[in-house]
Amino acid sequence: MITETPLGAGIGAAFTDRAGGVSTAPFTALNLGGAVGDDPAAVRTNRERAAAALGVDPGRTVWMRQVHGADVAFVSSPAGLDGAVDGVVTTVPGLVLAVLVADCAPVLLADPVAGVVGAAHSGRPGTLAGVVPAVVARMREHGAEPARITAAIGPAACGSCYEVPAEMRDGVAARVPAAYATTRAGTPGLDLRAGIVEQLAALGVTGVRVDPRCTIETPDLFSYRREGRTGRFAGFVWLKDDDSDDPDDL
Repeated sequence: MITETPLGAGIGAAFTDRAGGVSTAPFTALNLGGAVGDDPAAVRTNRERAAAALGVDPGRTVWMRQVHGADVAFVSSPAGLDGAVDGVVTTVPGLVLAVLVADCAPVLLADPVAGVVGAAHSGRPGTLAGVVPAVVARMREHGAEPARITAAIGPAACGSCYEVPAEMRDGVAARVPAAYATTRAGTPGLDLRAGIVEQLAALGVTGVRVDPRCTIETPDLFSYRREGRTGRFAGFVWLKDDDSDDPDDL
């Protein structure tokens, strides 16, 4: 259900998969997306189960209304969002930031020294628009330093599978060169995670972990490209209230 990823002392971070929930097909089973047509009661139960597995309060989770843009909000409570955004930042311990995906890249960021964390939904439009750099910029407003920021890029459609028209690939690569890819079928493709790593490196963020799993190739993960109507898995990041047992390193 949960794959934890270390982002430093006092930071909680993890990605879910589709196991352990109560949703039925085509959302089987741990669908956390509330806007995909699933039974709302099942989604609530799934979110409670995910929170229990993470060891956090389900009532202290911030869920974005994502629109493939680059707007970022600073939040201090679960009810802190009043519009659509694709990035969130907080300095409040125990407040969990969530990002929903099913082929786009979920990006989790933290500066343990400054005590600030962020999350971004970076699909093709968001990567092109610079949503991850926008989250870093908002984190810097609250004391984060790029050299201290650690990041985790979760499962996403890989460059060997994510086929796009040639003109689309060229348009993205003109702004984000590392995203240029060729699929294993020899067709134009995009590697969003490589592009995001490039964006972070340009800002001085080099402590980046990349989950190698491709959503299109991994049945244990939701994939819109593979399945069409399907659920959403999530990335979560938060400042822990007690960091005494956490590792010091990325």
